[in-house]
Amino acid sequence: MKLPEFYYHNPDVVALSRDLIGKYLFTCIDGDLTGGYIVETEAYAGVIDRASHAYGGRLTPRTQTMFAQGGVIYVYLCYGIHEMLNIVTSSEGQPHAILIRAIQPTEGLDTMLARRGMDKLKPNITKGPGSVAKAMGISRKINAESLQGDTVWIEDRGLTFADEEVAACPRIGVDYAGEDALLPYRFYVKGNIYVSKPNK
Repeated sequence: MKLPEFYYHNPDVVALSRDLIGKYLFTCIDGDLTGGYIVETEAYAGVIDRASHAYGGRLTPRTQTMFAQGGVIYVYLCYGIHEMLNIVTSSEGQPHAILIRAIQPTEGLDTMLARRGMDKLKPNITKGPGSVAKAMGISRKINAESLQGDTVWIEDRGLTFADEEVAACPRIGVDYAGEDALLPYRFYVKGNIYVSKPNK
């Protein structure tokens, strides 16, 4: 069942980031269906979070999508190379976002392999946010797309993980954020081979 729009309106981005673990992410790009369940996320708490693109209320052409009503995607280019998929949450004007760092692929594996230039399935096909976006055909062309549409969406298929199966730890690559870099805003399924390192 596709997650309803109100699901994304929750103001607690950290709780939502944890709750998305086990939810199924799908895309249908150029008629090709790809998907899998989310095994790693990172929460970014808007204007008060030094690791967020919108820290301090920073509103730019790039961050504008983050200020939209929750339930759309925010796709940006990292290091001039990797597209990154984020889920915008909370209410309009409160720029919360959740980075999808890894999924365990279940649908459209041949399409994912072709997009990643791989000849056989390996964990790095969807390990890390850049790999997720590339494997699933996600680019800035669909930035701000609604999660209620038929291009990108998330489903609840009843898969859950107990708290002891999910790690909560600091985010990756946000050392510039000072004390906020230490916040336990990264969630991942312990021992899952698709999770970006460190995953112990």
